Amino acid sequence: MSPVSAGHFERRDPLSDAIVTRAAACSVDEARDAVNSAARAFSAWSETPPAERQDVLCNAADLMLSREDEIIAVATEEIGSTAEWVRFNVKVAADMLRQTRELADAFDEIRDENRNYILRRRPAGVVLGIAPWNAAVTLATRAAAAPLACGNTVVLKGSELCPKTHEWVARLLNDAGLPPGALNFITNAPDHAEEIVEALIAHPAVRRVNFTGSTRVGRDIATRAARHLKPCLLELSGKGTMIVLADADLDAAADAAAHGGYFNQGQICMSTERLLVDDAVADEFARSLAERVLLLGSNAGNGHGPLGALISPSAAVRIRALIDDALAKGARLICGGDLAGGGIQPALLDEVSQGMRLYTEEAFGPVVGITRVSGPDEALSVANDTEFGLVTSIFSRNVAGATEMLRRIEVGIAHVNGSTVFDDPRMPFGGVKASGYGRFGGREAVHEFTDCQWIAVHD
Repeated sequence: MSPVSAGHFERRDPLSDAIVTRAAACSVDEARDAVNSAARAFSAWSETPPAERQDVLCNAADLMLSREDEIIAVATEEIGSTAEWVRFNVKVAADMLRQTRELADAFDEIRDENRNYILRRRPAGVVLGIAPWNAAVTLATRAAAAPLACGNTVVLKGSELCPKTHEWVARLLNDAGLPPGALNFITNAPDHAEEIVEALIAHPAVRRVNFTGSTRVGRDIATRAARHLKPCLLELSGKGTMIVLADADLDAAADAAAHGGYFNQGQICMSTERLLVDDAVADEFARSLAERVLLLGSNAGNGHGPLGALISPSAAVRIRALIDDALAKGARLICGGDLAGGGIQPALLDEVSQGMRLYTEEAFGPVVGITRVSGPDEALSVANDTEFGLVTSIFSRNVAGATEMLRRIEVGIAHVNGSTVFDDPRMPFGGVKASGYGRFGGREAVHEFTDCQWIAVHD
């Protein structure tokens, strides 16, 4: 992408270099105007009964599903997503919007008649939502849905890599019946992102910030917000871990690893990047998973295969560098990893260990590494040997034992006998350590986007 005028920038196809989108590049003053618009709309929207706010959001869910073909056409061209991935995004986003119905009673006052106390939750104000490109429909919706349901107004900053896709989400939410100013949408040229974000966070009317993206950018967002005492919800990088114990159903584990590791080219924060496999079954499991990966690799390198396209050719080069570093330090390439047509064939490596970049860094691409372990105790130790803490899954026929093991793993989301790529809008979603803090989803979101007020009536 590059600016084409003072007020616009281009999103170009990473393979053909053709212009895909020409989007508005807002100035600092225009960014402040968006916050001012949200601030003016706050009083009326915050006083709208919760059930009426949720009616609008549920209407948006219906509208989103009815207009699914529109966004499939936009996102497949702008981001290189598959139609399957976009449909999955739309379904999850619609579920998120409908889930806000379950939050209605969260705004009921709690009264203690003996002490003449009242506890109530009140909307915080204007919420700044910053959404990424990789699950564009879902994550733009998530940045706005709960804040709006809680009575806040929102400024949604779209990604420079998918401005048209994010604009579609914002237009749809407004078409569903939001009052003017409740949801404001802006985009900026890539080289102006820092000053725009700083102006938005610094604006006195902004009371909350939610950001989904890399840990590197998340640290910067958190630092800027801290200077202005603005609470943040940060959902950041992951290094999804799947543990395969000796008693696991290996076919089921291989299916889940293929899904979790390579869906959407592995460009998901929940993607399975580390496979910790018991030595006793590692050879059999590796063969089984390799068969599945080879099937996924058919035509994947040209951006038109079953996995969709990588966001850019430079991403493929970066991923290949991770593979080469691991091979130079003793890992073994089982299959894939060839650069082709601006992409890379889905890769599976064995004997990945400490000291390799692939062991520690988030790949965010179609590469998964097997690390062999000798039993549950070593698996537990290796599982915690990472700066990230978003998601872990354990495959074992001993469900109780796997559940107990997950209690000891430093992670925000945990699964037994399931893919790491799984979301339920009714449940809190977020990580620990370098994967961020705060929670989207479920009733936890109410605490993120409202303030608690205690009223004491004295004699």
